[in-house]
Amino acid sequence: MANTTLSVALLSGKGGVGKTNMSLNMACALHQMGFKTLLMDCDLGLANLDVLLGITPEGNLQTALMGEAEISEVLHEIDGEGFAVLPAASGVPELTELQPDARDLLLARLEPVLHNYDYVFMDVGAGISGTVQTFAAMASVRIVVITPEPTSLTDSYALIKVLNNRYGLRDFMVLVNQATSQAEAKSSFDKLSGACRHFLHLEPVLLGHVRTDKKLPEAVCMQQPLMNYAPGCPAAMDVQNLATRLQRIRLGMLDWLGTRNILQPVPIQE
Repeated sequence: MANTTLSVALLSGKGGVGKTNMSLNMACALHQMGFKTLLMDCDLGLANLDVLLGITPEGNLQTALMGEAEISEVLHEIDGEGFAVLPAASGVPELTELQPDARDLLLARLEPVLHNYDYVFMDVGAGISGTVQTFAAMASVRIVVITPEPTSLTDSYALIKVLNNRYGLRDFMVLVNQATSQAEAKSSFDKLSGACRHFLHLEPVLLGHVRTDKKLPEAVCMQQPLMNYAPGCPAAMDVQNLATRLQRIRLGMLDWLGTRNILQPVPIQE
């Protein structure tokens, strides 16, 4: 049976840009549209998806990796069937650098489960650690989450540069979070895109933006996805637009997806 599951890695050059929130709410929006979504916390040493959702998982990716539980046993269903979270461990520094043998073992255990979903979102840790690079290189789509802050732009450029130099990756989408307006989002994207075009000879694609919205920190404090807490607020409508755009992109990629595994490692460039 041909693969139709789209794997999406959400990345950021620095912490604090709202990447985990974007992962959660995009997955939630697609679930509300009728798609089966799996959200993996791939920040293996500093997990926080469980905190955002107010859940206390009994098992996580680490226990599955160690063979103490099956992947299916550590999945946590959210909002009924069709939206699941695969939690990670917290405070386990050795997991921040995933070795190739551990990666292959994890893939072997994940692959049979992933086929049950239309989307697999990977909330990858911030920065350029080895594990970040590993997950980024396995995904079908990479979304770099930025904010208009200069430090976010420079760190995101560094992340794209590392992935381009080490894995030859050239396809990146950009999500501008915490934008005050569409104009500010476009300006921020243009700065990052210009640097990528000039120095790396690649062109990122603007997926869209999410406006600054006081309902977002409220939802975090209530430990609920924004899409459930305040579905009509400006940021939620922006996330809905992102989800709709991503579904159009997935439909256009179906033939290509059928030629590959859901998570497919890319060899390191010599």
